[in-house]
Amino acid sequence: MEADVVAEVVGGLLTRSWWDHEGAAHPLEAHSGVVVVAPYNAQVAEIRAALRRHSLPDEVRVGTVDRFQGQEAAAVVISMAASTPDDVPRGIEFLYDLNRLNVAVSRAKALSVLVASPGLLEASCRTVRQMWLVNALCRYVEQAEPARRPGAAAENAVRHGT
Repeated sequence: MEADVVAEVVGGLLTRSWWDHEGAAHPLEAHSGVVVVAPYNAQVAEIRAALRRHSLPDEVRVGTVDRFQGQEAAAVVISMAASTPDDVPRGIEFLYDLNRLNVAVSRAKALSVLVASPGLLEASCRTVRQMWLVNALCRYVEQAEPARRPGAAAENAVRHGT
């Protein structure tokens, strides 16, 4: 379940630090360092339940994109909440909306992590607009650095700007 993957990512992040643009180190704390963003309230509830199952702090902020507009955190975990484009409540235009993706990604001071099914990158589009939206997500994934498995990184930190 995607919510459990999000919980594992959050658990890993809470053991790390990040450096701001002035070089000062800060621990990633549950109440201020990590935010989890999901497109749907049902997924927010699933993620909160997964965080509890994984014994993670209740202080981790979880909500929809609209809840976090104007707020920031060192790390943002974005859950796409659907396995395929056919499973998308409210349609492709909602889930792949560029403004929502931009708000979610831009909440991060140092790191954004996208948790999504690869099937979302293989959408059958019916309009040029849908092609444009899916292409934007594909470009984001293409530009992103692949996640490393826990323990694979030599450094136990997230650096600003990487």
